[in-house]
Amino acid sequence: MTVPSNAQRLWMFEQMLVSRYLEESIERIYMEGKTPVFNMAKGPIPGEMHLSNGQEPCAVGVCAHLAAEDVVTATHRPHHIAVAKGVDLNAMVAEIFGKASGLSGGRGGHMHLFDPRVNFCCSGIIAQGMGPAVGAALSRQMQGKPGVAVAYIGEGAANQGAFHETLNLAALWKLPVVFVIEDNAWGISVAKQSSTPIERNYVRAAAYGMPGVFVPGNDADAIFAAAGEAIERARSGGGPSLIEIETSRLAGHFMGDGEQYRPAGEKDALMAKDPIPAYRQRLLADGVLSESEADEMAARARGRVDEAVLFARESAYPAPEEAMDKVFV
Repeated sequence: MTVPSNAQRLWMFEQMLVSRYLEESIERIYMEGKTPVFNMAKGPIPGEMHLSNGQEPCAVGVCAHLAAEDVVTATHRPHHIAVAKGVDLNAMVAEIFGKASGLSGGRGGHMHLFDPRVNFCCSGIIAQGMGPAVGAALSRQMQGKPGVAVAYIGEGAANQGAFHETLNLAALWKLPVVFVIEDNAWGISVAKQSSTPIERNYVRAAAYGMPGVFVPGNDADAIFAAAGEAIERARSGGGPSLIEIETSRLAGHFMGDGEQYRPAGEKDALMAKDPIPAYRQRLLADGVLSESEADEMAARARGRVDEAVLFARESAYPAPEEAMDKVFV
């Protein structure tokens, strides 16, 4: 079993803090100009916004094993994964604001973040990142280059054709790729049991001759252990693996979601199991972290996010005449 070192646990906790404070900051800023009547087109961050509050352990437990040369593809709920992969925070927030200093010059927005410096990308299309991840793994295998690929999806994406096609090809060619399912139990407003005939998607790995593992409890240390084995298998030529992680979506599907579809009491129960205070308490109990160090870490995380938000607010918008640049016409 792969056990994280104290340094790795502290790194995971700090990235979780950065991600959470980023989401809380975006949540406040997103509502600017959208009240008293909600209008998605108004304010400094127009359009849809999908927050990853509660899913932070899924990002850090996996990305703690990765280097810049490793490829990660993520979903429409990508911020926690981008933070853990080391995406440039200033450029990322500027992209979310639609500014010229953003990762893609403000063209992509929060669901289409690209940082080639650390080989990260995401997409708003369900399961879309699986094909590119398999392609990246194949390119490394063919060229004899180091690096693995990790494709993040939600549990709803396990019912897409791309899921089955990519698992089949990755297993057939023993590609260095790891598939990670973030199971937060909800595909927009559809409960998992209403869309999927099996309780756990990790069992589908057996149909393609690859290991499948389920990680319960939204536990960063347990995710680290499962990911360590899968990534080492990929690096050593053993082929792909599928990891299913039980996690929690503490926010709505998108900003403005009333969440009336949730059963009474579900949201309160999830909030009571918020993984960040729970992990903090574990690190304190294990003697890995002191109260003062935890406070310093939180202040450092807030400082990073505040700096990125200020950078984004002060950055210029793209010039209107550049609207047709870098696009197919």
